[in-house]
Amino acid sequence: MHALRTLALAALAVLAVACSPARKAEPAAGAPTVIKFATDWRAQAEHGGFYEAVANGEYAKRGLDVRIVQGGPGVNVPQLLASGAVQAGMGSNSFIALNMAQEGVPVKAVAAMMQKDPQVLIAHPDQGIESISDLRGHPILLSDASVTAFWVWLKSKYGFSDDQIRKYTFNSAPFLADKRVAQQGYVTSEPYTLEKEAKLKPKVFLLADNGYPSYATMIMVPQSLIDENPAAVKSFVEASAKGWHDYLYGDPKPADALIRKDNPEMSQDVLDQAREKMRSYGIVDGGEAKTAGIGTMSDARWAEFFKIASEQGVYPKTLDYKKAYTLQFVSLAAK
Repeated sequence: MHALRTLALAALAVLAVACSPARKAEPAAGAPTVIKFATDWRAQAEHGGFYEAVANGEYAKRGLDVRIVQGGPGVNVPQLLASGAVQAGMGSNSFIALNMAQEGVPVKAVAAMMQKDPQVLIAHPDQGIESISDLRGHPILLSDASVTAFWVWLKSKYGFSDDQIRKYTFNSAPFLADKRVAQQGYVTSEPYTLEKEAKLKPKVFLLADNGYPSYATMIMVPQSLIDENPAAVKSFVEASAKGWHDYLYGDPKPADALIRKDNPEMSQDVLDQAREKMRSYGIVDGGEAKTAGIGTMSDARWAEFFKIASEQGVYPKTLDYKKAYTLQFVSLAAK
């Protein structure tokens, strides 16, 4: 899963469309409400809950006609949201929502389908690296987007320095060539690929399990839709939460079929192992979701995230970060 690649794109062209009103998602009498939902990358297990809700009719039974708009390297979800080209979009991490709030774009996160950001750091197994702190001083392969995202937290918590940064182009060859080098990845993706293709079982450190407070796979919608059709937003959040539960603990075959139709390069073994990782690490239903339900968010978690980012100079401390999200719908998420 390479969703963080979209964060670099998020800063581009948003202001140009920030004032464009989101198109209304109003159905004709008796017709379902159409919601185009833009994902942050090509179809994969990390989007499985949304595909499951489409395949199993969870959206349809709530009066929604949800059409998933597959992401990719040329898709800028914040721009699509700001221009009104889609009625909902995926926020890869908490920076996405705060970036839009900083630019004054009236779009909010209404639910977080992943309580834990799947972001990991990956190291070689024979270098005496037993914790994230042991990577201080080691070269780390990072994408441009990551430098302005989770790297901020790593510097704040572990005292990492920018001279450790090496350019990551989503190719693990430099990592494999130098055992001192670490690289970014997703717990659901790169570790499996490295083990399968390079016969290397790496050390894997999930940032979320070490205190990284970002949400992931958020549902983001324009304020205009919240104002004009809150019932549709409520239904979308409810159906998505149910879809995620069923994808992880029910029959994933309907969703996997749609995923592989949208993304023929995706293989079943990759889907299967990613789903198992999401379950075992509590990516979707861990943390606060254990008691509050899939999709939940909290003011305390957003405040913690903003404190770290603002202290590192990513945002002014005067920013009204609460404009980035609303808790209006999260109590409605399925448990």
